[in-house]
Amino acid sequence: MTALSRTPDPDLALHSLDRIQDADEAGWAELAQALADDRELRARLLGVLGSSTAFADHLAAHPEEWQRLRSGVTPPSTLEERTSVLLAAVGADGDGAPGTPGGPVAALRGSEAVSALRRAYRGLLMDVAGQDMAPVVDPSLPSVPYEEVAATLSDAAVAALRAALSVAVAELQQSGVDEVPRLAVIAMGKCGGRELNYVSDVDVVFVADQESDIPTATRLASLVMRVAGSAFFEVDAALRPEGKSGALVRTLDGHLSYYRRWARTWEFQALLKARPVAGDAALGADYLAAVQPLVWTAAEREGFVADVRSMRRRVEDHVPSEISERELKLGRGGLRDVEFAVQLLQMVHGRSDTSLRLTSTLDALRALGEGGYVARSDAADLVDSYRFLRTLEHRLQLRQLRRTHLFPAFDDAEALNVLSRAVGLRASGRSTAAQVLVSEFRRHSNRVRRLHEKLFYRPLLEAVAKVPTAALRLTTSAAVERLAALGYTSPEGALRHIGALTSGVSRRASIQGTLLPMLLDLLANTPDPDGGLLAYRKVSEALAETPWYLRLLRDEGVVAERLAQLLGTSKLVPELLVRAPEVLRLLSDTPALAERDPMEASVSLRSTVARYSEPARAVAAARSLRRHELLRIACGDLLGLVEPTTVFQALSNIWVAVLESALDVSVRDTARTTGEPPARIAVIGMGRLGGAELGYGSDADVMFVCEPVEGSDDAAAVRFATAVVEQVRRLLGAPSQDPPLEVDIDLRPEGRQGPLVRTLDSYLSYYRRWGEVWEAQALLRARHVAGDRELGERFCRAIDPVRYPEGGLDEAKAREIRRIKARVDSERLPRGADPATHTKLGRGGLADVEWTLQLLQLQHAHEHPGLRTTSTLDGLRAATDAGLLDAEDADQLAQAWTLAMRVRNAVMLVRGKPGDQLPRQSRELNAVAAALGYPAEVDTGEVVDDYLRVTRHARAVVERVFYGE
Repeated sequence: MTALSRTPDPDLALHSLDRIQDADEAGWAELAQALADDRELRARLLGVLGSSTAFADHLAAHPEEWQRLRSGVTPPSTLEERTSVLLAAVGADGDGAPGTPGGPVAALRGSEAVSALRRAYRGLLMDVAGQDMAPVVDPSLPSVPYEEVAATLSDAAVAALRAALSVAVAELQQSGVDEVPRLAVIAMGKCGGRELNYVSDVDVVFVADQESDIPTATRLASLVMRVAGSAFFEVDAALRPEGKSGALVRTLDGHLSYYRRWARTWEFQALLKARPVAGDAALGADYLAAVQPLVWTAAEREGFVADVRSMRRRVEDHVPSEISERELKLGRGGLRDVEFAVQLLQMVHGRSDTSLRLTSTLDALRALGEGGYVARSDAADLVDSYRFLRTLEHRLQLRQLRRTHLFPAFDDAEALNVLSRAVGLRASGRSTAAQVLVSEFRRHSNRVRRLHEKLFYRPLLEAVAKVPTAALRLTTSAAVERLAALGYTSPEGALRHIGALTSGVSRRASIQGTLLPMLLDLLANTPDPDGGLLAYRKVSEALAETPWYLRLLRDEGVVAERLAQLLGTSKLVPELLVRAPEVLRLLSDTPALAERDPMEASVSLRSTVARYSEPARAVAAARSLRRHELLRIACGDLLGLVEPTTVFQALSNIWVAVLESALDVSVRDTARTTGEPPARIAVIGMGRLGGAELGYGSDADVMFVCEPVEGSDDAAAVRFATAVVEQVRRLLGAPSQDPPLEVDIDLRPEGRQGPLVRTLDSYLSYYRRWGEVWEAQALLRARHVAGDRELGERFCRAIDPVRYPEGGLDEAKAREIRRIKARVDSERLPRGADPATHTKLGRGGLADVEWTLQLLQLQHAHEHPGLRTTSTLDGLRAATDAGLLDAEDADQLAQAWTLAMRVRNAVMLVRGKPGDQLPRQSRELNAVAAALGYPAEVDTGEVVDDYLRVTRHARAVVERVFYGE
């Protein structure tokens, strides 16, 4: 009673026992005693009877068959033994394989043979089911893994095909054919992969030896299909060339001719599981050897990946909507999702990796995981879910030994309870067994679908599929020619990098071997493929112990594509990347990469650094966060995802945040020896920092202003502030591999000879008595950036009369500004620099535009408040609104200024160091063009012409507005 209660359906098991008793009253006492004494028999027999009405029917018809489930009975365990059982059932004697000369020929024919085979085959299936279901009834018995069950069922099917062939030969000879043609039976699908169900069509292809044999071979193949279909299962030959409309049997040459000329993608996919199983073994081996090379080059076909994906969608679309959620095989999250993903990965990567050339889905999935083509965790999850879904399929088919893949209706509690018990699930807590089963089914289905979409639609597949098979073997001599053809100037050097990345047998080397063919193509489309590959090697070696690095490149195709573009264009990016690898994760998330609010990053940096009290650690943290943000901005900029003005603003904000953090920790540290800080300190941004227009290599022009707190005097305040400023400059100016953090205070009163810090009154006194016109001009960009906000803003209001002089600028001072500008143009331009393409001091460059605007500000800001801005572009718009510039002139100045800023930034990104000159060397100029967003095929002369045209127009405006010509 305990054993009955543990069966999937106790009522069915008990009723079936009653049927057996009725069928064999004489033998019932023996069976009853055996059930009491034999624990394994009890578990096997009741497990079968509580799962399957079909086996109950079989035992009612043949009651003595229960004997084969006894614990002391050893069932057939090999393919040869199972074949012998079925051949013996039809009286077939003889050596060799059925269907070959001298092979066993059945003594029984027609319905007698079919009946005998059906009974023998059903007994073989019951052997498997007894072993499979016994642990459900008696958990102390060892469970049989799904793979073993499927392999045993597949062997039974192969044995059945061989027995059917022996009967077919007998019937063929009976019809007057003396010489049996050479015929090979090739298993396809699940039988080919040794992963068959209890009930399934068996897919086959028939191969004849000679054209002259085809008529007789076709008769023989038809007889095999008829016998097998009547006795065992339907034999489906629809996977043959041209499908059901094609010839049932072809020669090997006929098959090859078709596959080479006409075969579609899905037909090569089907051949993945091809396996000779019956008939002429030598012919079957020849067939397999001939078609295998076609399978493993199919991925090179135009649109191969898209074809496989389209096929999966068509299969899915044919599932009726009302049952799609319950369809175990074809629906979303079903078995086909796993199989299609695995087969696509096999066919793309198996071209170069023979370890992936496996017929079993789970074996191939494990190999993909071991080879690094799939994350180990993803492979393990898919194996687990595939086993679960296949086990459900087996249990459903056991019920009546009919083909079905349909999970019970979610409201059919009785069917769900039986199925849940059949797979070993029981009620848990407040959940019934049916609820537990539905929850598990949905969990596995959702996981399969998620991983299917992750793997099946991985962009890496398309990229790798486009690489010729020969090129996947990266160490061959042919690879040198391919690398040269791709545009690598040093193919031998590239091969050395490839060898270093792929050497050894580690999982990391395997993943690199998968990625590199695709990356080589991507890098070939960048301005510097050789430099990009070298950078990739350095980054990979630096991140060798970072577990997610290669996984991210493999699983997120956009990351690999964007990384290749960055490394083949910029020297700054790889330098930053090895010290800020976490930014790589952002390459797959465009909003996180390019749409972060510039203020958000600076606030985050300040709040993080504020937690440190030791200056060196605080600044190290600030540098780290700045490095992260600098790399994020650079990546977004190079990929064309961020507007230029946003780049300038973001770079300025992050500099300000570092400055603020360094000032804060220096004030706290210095105050430890003096007690309460005797002064408030404000930092005034000047130059491009004041205008929030910094580039990647810009230093920070600043002035420091202090004010004594109550109870302190000016001298004490200045001493304290000076100590703080010296520490800030020392901390930020320390050597670093990152772009420097140079604090430039040369714009302070008296320049390099003046004090580092002054009080507000001291500044005002100096400007009123000694200030020169160039100093008033410099103050046009002054704004509070760090430190005490109230003091900083008060400073800016106090200097307004100096930088926005009442009545404007008299002619003498205007002439002085023009004279200084002319002197700067002639004396400060570096020796050998081309004034036409020098972004800062060249004609129509940054200085031309900025001095022109600043002259207008000095002359007119007292009467036009809109001109009182530190931003160059805002100032040009305000000058237009005030009628001081024509809209066209302002637009030309803005274009030139923006282009010059972008070129300076591009040079820094490309070279990894600052530069003001548009490069002359073609490769660098190509890289700058790419950084500016020009298409890959652009002529570098066009880039130079564009720059010269824009700056020439701006220079004409400068000469007219600034110089009055």
